Amino acid sequence: MNDAAASDPVQATVVDFINATNAFDIERALTLFSTTAVIDDPSTGCTFNEHAGVRDYLEKYFLGYHTVTRLLSLEGLGDVRARARVDFTGDFGHEIGLLLVALDSAGRISRIDAALE
Repeated sequence: MNDAAASDPVQATVVDFINATNAFDIERALTLFSTTAVIDDPSTGCTFNEHAGVRDYLEKYFLGYHTVTRLLSLEGLGDVRARARVDFTGDFGHEIGLLLVALDSAGRISRIDAALE
């Protein structure tokens, strides 16, 4: 992680999320999310709501497919939002995607809008 990401809370949270999912540590990843978080990922055909939905998403698409994420770029979009371009590899093959991440007032992930290129 570069110094810019380390000093920016939302960018640091994105890096923490990638590190947790790459370690297949679902519990650690969940601690980064608000209890009312939403992950909208059209590639799955679903929206995942609250901690139960986020857990389901992480277990199915990160743990289940042995997904490893490599950060290609990370751009801050203000105090509580960031856009990450990532390289996903796993049992499904290889995909490049975008994660638009928003934090709530407590610094937890409140929403991720995911898209594949």
